[in-house]
Amino acid sequence: MVTLYHCEAARSFRPLWMLEEMGLPHELKMLPFPPRVFAKEYLALNPLGTIPLLIDGETRMTESSGICHYLGTKYGPTPLIVGPDEPAYGAFLNWMYFSDATLTFPQTLVLRYGQLEPEERRNPQVAGDYAKWFFGRLRAVEAATGKAETLVAGRFTAADIAIGYALRLADNIGLAKDFGPNVAAYWARLQQREAYQRAVAAERKAGVEQNVAPRVRG
Repeated sequence: MVTLYHCEAARSFRPLWMLEEMGLPHELKMLPFPPRVFAKEYLALNPLGTIPLLIDGETRMTESSGICHYLGTKYGPTPLIVGPDEPAYGAFLNWMYFSDATLTFPQTLVLRYGQLEPEERRNPQVAGDYAKWFFGRLRAVEAATGKAETLVAGRFTAADIAIGYALRLADNIGLAKDFGPNVAAYWARLQQREAYQRAVAAERKAGVEQNVAPRVRG
């Protein structure tokens, strides 16, 4: 069985949502955030101390969007994956990589220097500058979702999961109030998906059962 190490509302939500969309059996292991500080035993499994960590037999993966692609291709076929024989294949891959490298990256700096650092180390200028960076890059999503209800191939795919997590993170750190109208409507649609709601419920249930406190936000 696939095992996923996860922190509440963190990037590991991408593969958790993918697992729920596919209906794949899995074991969800919750960790306090950040695990490299509060769960040092985890470093024996993942020396980086980051999440997610997916273990599937001999396979170990730590990149959230890559895990979604892996699950869809290994355990498919599934309409969540756009294949190389489809015209939208390149666009699909571009959104998958864009989701973390371009959208989530600046958000982590907003979160760190706006909320997570001790008060004396917080830096409003850094947080503000990277928030502007995020919104500048989010223009691509605003444009795409003005033309269709999903990002590629005329259907919901793993690209929507990958980008959708970036929108969830933005919501959690107080940036959603500045979403454009298309992104705001897209984010609302994503939250109505049954698998998304199951993933949110699963992380909460596992956190209670495993006695892992919810992530503290500013």
